[in-house]
Amino acid sequence: MDTSRVDAAVIGAGVVGLAAAWSIARRGHSVCVLERERRPGLGTSTHNSQVIHAGMYYPTGTLKARFCVEGARMLYDFCAAQGVPHRRCGKLIVAQHPEGTNTLEALKMRGEGNGVRGLKIVDQAFVHEREPHVRATAALHSPDTGILDAEALVRTLERLCVDLGAAILPGTPLSGADRHNGDLELHTPSERILAGVVVNAAGLYADEVSVAFGGEAFTIYPCRGEYAELVPAKRPLVNGLVYPLPHAGGHGLGVHFAKTIHGNVTLGPTVCFQARKDDYESNRLPVEDFLEPARELLPELRLEDLRLGGSGIRPKLHPPEGSFADFRVGWDRDSPGLIQAAGIESPGLTACLAIGEEVARLFEGGA
Repeated sequence: MDTSRVDAAVIGAGVVGLAAAWSIARRGHSVCVLERERRPGLGTSTHNSQVIHAGMYYPTGTLKARFCVEGARMLYDFCAAQGVPHRRCGKLIVAQHPEGTNTLEALKMRGEGNGVRGLKIVDQAFVHEREPHVRATAALHSPDTGILDAEALVRTLERLCVDLGAAILPGTPLSGADRHNGDLELHTPSERILAGVVVNAAGLYADEVSVAFGGEAFTIYPCRGEYAELVPAKRPLVNGLVYPLPHAGGHGLGVHFAKTIHGNVTLGPTVCFQARKDDYESNRLPVEDFLEPARELLPELRLEDLRLGGSGIRPKLHPPEGSFADFRVGWDRDSPGLIQAAGIESPGLTACLAIGEEVARLFEGGA
């Protein structure tokens, strides 16, 4: 069996793994990226709302808040420079009742504490001008929130990695791990790879990868989110991003409308913890279940205006009874040479470039 050596091996070719590989390779180091699926980005990276978040939802001082705000600015610059389709369309978080204004004010204060720019509480007339069909008494307007083409982002990061000599290895799951003369040894079905440092960006499988390297024990809880879509004739009812007030239990940002870069309008995601990490389709919700949350925002919608959309699975670090867990990014305490980039759910797409830079900084700085 062949054996090769690299400075860094990244497990997982989603946007976080590719961003980390790109950041390390740009500093002149040899990198390979193992991806269990047949091509990069088939998991959580492309099964989401494809939103560039501004950063007002996350507790101040958390990695989610920091990497979201930093990452959004980096991502806008990156997309513009690399030709990744994107649009800074802005977002409205709407309240349907006057008492909801207090929640909007709290979100605004939190966002400003996180460094989010331009947040403003707006009235019904402001909402009506931008989203004439949306019901709201007031809203929080976030002008820096946007959308992008997540698949184009994955392809671009992959190309940039390859241009720098990084080896992207799709269809290559990690089958085992060991230590060899100070290096970490990665076992795959076809070869063994020695790496000075391993980056665990394995998404839904990050807990299993950590165990394989003797790293910290944690659990990834798969949480499926399902989407509906507006039928093509009803897409003009939504112009941008329209969110309800976030769920009080902390299990998501609420079922929201998102007009994608390609013009279709998604409604979702729902929240359902499940056992399997690869089950996107069994026991799908009927489209009828989306009508009530849809009409909370767009009262004129009828059942025939909706059709089922896709689904995604979030790699959460807290169980159903929990409400918040921060990203896990840093050197592993138990396994020398292992950098964790785990639990990267929302706002992971927004934060990917900032996380990648942090991983590269850790790599160069040493444990």
